[in-house]
Amino acid sequence: MDQSCRACVVYDESLTSYDFGPSHPMNPVRVDLTVSLAQQLGVLKGLPQVLAPDATEDDLATVHDPQLIEAVMAASADPTRTDLAHGLGSEDTPTFRNMHQASRHIVGASLEAARQVWTGQVDHAANIAGGLHHAMPDRASGFCVYNDVAVAIHWLLANGAQRVAYVDVDVHHGDGVEHVFYNDPRVLTISLHETGQMLFPGTGFPSDSGGPDAPGSAVNVALPPGTADAGWLRAFHAVVPPLLREFRPDVLVTQQGCDSHRDDPLAHLALSVDGQRASYQALHDLAHETASGRWVAFGGGGYSVVDVVPRAWTHLLSVVSGVPLAAEVETPSAWREEIRERLGVRAPSLMTDGRDAAYRDWSHGYDPDTWLDRAIQATRDSVFPDNGLDAQI
Repeated sequence: MDQSCRACVVYDESLTSYDFGPSHPMNPVRVDLTVSLAQQLGVLKGLPQVLAPDATEDDLATVHDPQLIEAVMAASADPTRTDLAHGLGSEDTPTFRNMHQASRHIVGASLEAARQVWTGQVDHAANIAGGLHHAMPDRASGFCVYNDVAVAIHWLLANGAQRVAYVDVDVHHGDGVEHVFYNDPRVLTISLHETGQMLFPGTGFPSDSGGPDAPGSAVNVALPPGTADAGWLRAFHAVVPPLLREFRPDVLVTQQGCDSHRDDPLAHLALSVDGQRASYQALHDLAHETASGRWVAFGGGGYSVVDVVPRAWTHLLSVVSGVPLAAEVETPSAWREEIRERLGVRAPSLMTDGRDAAYRDWSHGYDPDTWLDRAIQATRDSVFPDNGLDAQI
């Protein structure tokens, strides 16, 4: 790990105003608790804080239809109204007052993270409130109103980036980002997720591999339910590094939804915080190896808001800073007390789940009798040849 990384986090407290209500799984307290933990562990001392601007309507319109933006603005003014044609007012994405303002603020934060990296002010930038990867050009979807990731990637392309790689490790398929760039050969999208046979949004299969002008540009690793650290990391390393090394992006954009954890209530993978931490370190190293160190990192899903999200994303922020926390660090007693007082629950005492993030490398052999290996090979067969790689090696 390179400890000389120049890095920042784009954050201000108003980013937590993106709030679907106390009973919704995507409670913004998860962001608040992450920042508090990172602050108390000293992670933010090496990670300057940059304030988040608002995205403009013109920024949003680079990806989203004007009709969606108008619908969100109308719902913001009157949150009792629903507009299911635009995905607003559903159980997943209920309306709330000032929804437009809160949503465009997150987009602005992600744009600022992209600007910080692309203009050379930093090597790495993070927006943990971002990563709203399900939003489509014409509708909100899956807790996501505007697609901050797609807007940020569009900005990078408009400002001179020739090749952008996007790696999404959220447990859900990164369908919105993939959709926006499905036929754009300048953008390589890679999503590792629980198979759509079992989980929302029901998409992201190996055969979904890019439009006619961009074959092989959409990469989907559809993992079996129950996949844990060793299997997940085996899949990651069998697919992501060779593709990034061949693509050689100008900038690496990543989404670090931590709902792949075994304790997440909405999905069925079985990673530990230690496995997630290993993925963040791998992405950091790949950014340096393949993208001249340029790395824009976002949050995403994650609904175990006390036990998982703050620890996972504090590890992410420490990796972004270039000074990763040791896995076995204790969580501060003041942070645990804060959670007891605010939420009435016990917080984890260690930054580790006590797991060894070891895996068997793909080069050591492929077992066609296992669902996991068949899934990995299906992805390699689908996209490696179009990217100039041998799927069998």
